[in-house]
Amino acid sequence: MKEQLWIAVASLSGTLAVVFGAFAAHALRARLTAEQLVTWNIAVHYHLVHSVVLLALALYAAASTRSTALPSAFFAAGILLFSGSLYGLLLTGQGWLGPLTPLGGFCLVGGWLSLLVLAVREG
Repeated sequence: MKEQLWIAVASLSGTLAVVFGAFAAHALRARLTAEQLVTWNIAVHYHLVHSVVLLALALYAAASTRSTALPSAFFAAGILLFSGSLYGLLLTGQGWLGPLTPLGGFCLVGGWLSLLVLAVREG
């Protein structure tokens, strides 16, 4: 059951990443500078890559019956904090969002490290 929830989270997250990428390509080109568009695209890239990771973790958990809750939670928080803060900062200019970006990066690193621990414990 938990795997189905993570598949749904990954699906929604991936959908939003594609929508945000298209939004930038069509609606933000005139609003953001070239440098800001690069930052937006980095946020979309990390968002989409880690959405796929969430999906892979959910499928792995379903096939193996092993819990992937910790890395999944880290990756979901990382997407929200890293990419979400960059989206918000670029759209609103709210400077308080800036410090959330590195926290999101730490969550993404935590996701990868917790996945490493999962792999080592499996072996």
